[in-house]
Parts: sequence; C-alpha cells; structure tokens
Amino acid sequence: MPKVKKSKGGAGEKSVSMPLADQILQADSVRNRGRVKSRDTREEADDTYVDDRLSRKILQQARIQQEELQTEYGLAPEKKKTPVTVLGPGGEDADSDEEWPSLGAAGTTEAAECDTEVVVDPDDEKAIEVFMNKNPPVRRTLADIIMEKITEKQTEVGTVMSEVSGCPAPQLDPRVVEVYRGVSKVLSKYRSGKLPKAFKIIPALSNWEQVLYLTEPEKWTAAAMYQATRIFSSNLKERMAQRFYNLVLLPRVRDDIAEYKRLNFHLYSALKKALFKPGAWFKGILIPLCESGTCTLREAIIIGSILTKCSIPVLHSRGVGTMEYNGANSIFLRLLLDKKYALPFRVLDALVAHFLSFRSEKRVLPVLWHQSFLTLAQRYKADLASEQKEALLELLKIQTHPQISAEVRRELQNSESRDIEVGLPVTVEMD
Repeated sequence: MPKVKKSKGGAGEKSVSMPLADQILQADSVRNRGRVKSRDTREEADDTYVDDRLSRKILQQARIQQEELQTEYGLAPEKKKTPVTVLGPGGEDADSDEEWPSLGAAGTTEAAECDTEVVVDPDDEKAIEVFMNKNPPVRRTLADIIMEKITEKQTEVGTVMSEVSGCPAPQLDPRVVEVYRGVSKVLSKYRSGKLPKAFKIIPALSNWEQVLYLTEPEKWTAAAMYQATRIFSSNLKERMAQRFYNLVLLPRVRDDIAEYKRLNFHLYSALKKALFKPGAWFKGILIPLCESGTCTLREAIIIGSILTKCSIPVLHSRGVGTMEYNGANSIFLRLLLDKKYALPFRVLDALVAHFLSFRSEKRVLPVLWHQSFLTLAQRYKADLASEQKEALLELLKIQTHPQISAEVRRELQNSESRDIEVGLPVTVEMD
C-alpha cells in the first residue's frame, strides 16, 4: 500500500482536512511568530543621550580650554572687530549708574580691544596736549636704555672689585655670548611653541640684565615678548620685575601703539600677565607713563582698559592722584574709582587734595578731569567729610563745566557725610 504523501506545510491529510476551529481547540497554546518591537530597549537607549543644557555647558568649557591653549601657544583665533567708539561728548558710559550723556569720552574700553584701531576725538586730544610736557626727554631706543643701565652696573661693580682685589670685573664667557646670540635669532622669529632653555634660566642669573641685552629685546616678536613677560613676572622679585617692565615691556608697547594706532594682541596679553605683580606693574608701567608727561589719549585708553578687566590693589590709586597732572591721570583715576573699592580715608584725602589743587589753575581743564571729579562724587560721596564737601563745592565755582558741574553739585549736596571726630556718618544739608 503506497505511503501517504505529506503536504508542503508539514501536516498530514488528516491535519489538512481538520477544521480550523478543532485545530485551535486541540492546540495547547497559540504561538505568535511575528516580530515584537521592544520599546523598553529604545527608551533605555534614549536615556543615554546628553540633554541640550548639559551639551551647551560641555561645549562652552571645551571652547574655553581651546582658546586658552591657543593663547598659550600663540595661535589665538582672529576675533571679530567690534564697532569703533568715537571718543567725544556724544558717547555714552554703559558702566555709569546714572543716565548721563557724554561720560564715555575716555572711559570706554570697547575701543581698546586688541587689533582694533582706537579712534580718539580731536578735541579731547588737543585738550590733553595742553597739559603735556613741552620739552620731553629725547626718546631713546630700548637697546640704549638697557645698555646704559648695564654699563652703570658694570662700572660700579668693576670699581668695587678693583678696590678690593685689584682685579677687573669678570666678563662673560665667549661661549655664553654665542649661545644667547643664537637665542636672539630664535626670539626674532618666534611665533609659538617652546622657548630655548637658555632663555628660561635668565631670571635666575645674577647678571640677568647683561644676559638679557644679548638677546636683543628690541628685535623680539610680539609672541616672544608675551612669553618673556610670563617667565620674568613669575620668577623675578618685584623690584627686578619692575625694571623689566620699565626697560623692556613699556617702550615696546608705546612704540607699537604709536606705529599701528592699536596694540598687538600678544603685547596686550603681556600687559595683563604683568599684573601678576601689581606693585611692579604700577611702578614700572603706569606711574612712569604718567610721569613722562607724554602719555597720549590713545595710550591711556588702551592701557587703562586693563584696569577695568583685572583686579588691582586699592592703595595704588593714591600714587596716581599725587603726581603732577598731565591729562592722562584723569583717565586712570576714573577707571580706578569706578571699581568701587573700599578706599581708606587717607587715600580719599589724597584724592580730594588732588582735585583741590586745581583751584588756582588758569588753563581750561579737559572734560576728562570733570568726569573723574564726578566719579569721585558718585562713588565716595558718603565717605567724604563735610569740610571736604564744602571745599569741593567752592572748587565748582572756579572750575565749571556746563553739564557735569551741576551733577557733581547734586551728588555732594544730597548725600551723607562722615564725621572726622566721631567717625559716624551725619547728614549735612547745603545750599
């Protein structure tokens, strides 16, 4: 008897002929052969993604670290140029607490950004030139200044050694001279990367000025000047760092501003890095710049912008107020007063004496002076004694500005005063 053929589905004829209902009833369970989508797995995968807020924070920190590394190695990206602010009576001071027009003539720091030309108002520039030194000293090159200092030191040391031992002062080894002449060639073409080790050890040498002269600082690139400032500000004592700032950094900064009407990014960063020693920065850069009597309005704006961006010890504002007035003092004074430090009374007394010294001034004072006067009245009106306010009100009758003087008078009259004897604030009403 022939064998029964099975169907292609794998079931016999009996299975094929059985009704569908009986097949379902006889089956123990119904198995689903279709694909089942697992939503739990997809939800778990979605949880592994970072949300938008955290992503922005991560990207922001990564961008900051990248900019720091690029700045460190002299590869900073090109910044977008900000609109140039014209300095004059039409500007505005965004940092002022009062809605007051024409207060941004010299305090605006947006125009002082590196790689952006600073446009100054011709009227303000002429007003400052009136107070500049008419017979400035001859501008010597950086090499002349350093060589003169080194020669003086060598003569002094040679005289002492000759008197003690009868021997002349020792000279540098020719091999040392050759090494640092090679360092000079490297620094004259430096853009980024590591510096020679021979240059890094200069701050540890007793005759570091003489060795530094061999590297010819006047030929350094701006990036090399920044790296040198980092090394010398960190490794030299304050008095020696002051000499480096005064003899090397300041002349280079002034030459760059005079030639390009702006300041190179690396030189601007060097000025900020030099504030690692604020005492040396003031004594080696700011005070010599004011005492020279030749500080231009453009130089004051660019260098003064660093005061607004960095933390400065409070006592240094006294030194700016006690020196001879030359126009640029008003810019630096206003920027320091705008930082709203809790100044000691002796510093405030020196600042008041600075303004009272203009009672006998016959020349027309620039608007910068009136702006710094207003800033003093706005920030420290409650810390002034009643006698000081009366003297300042009398000064307003001598040195008058059509708009600013009325504002200064209002600030002084409608404020409390400190009692010198008791030390408590008392309210004083003035006519």
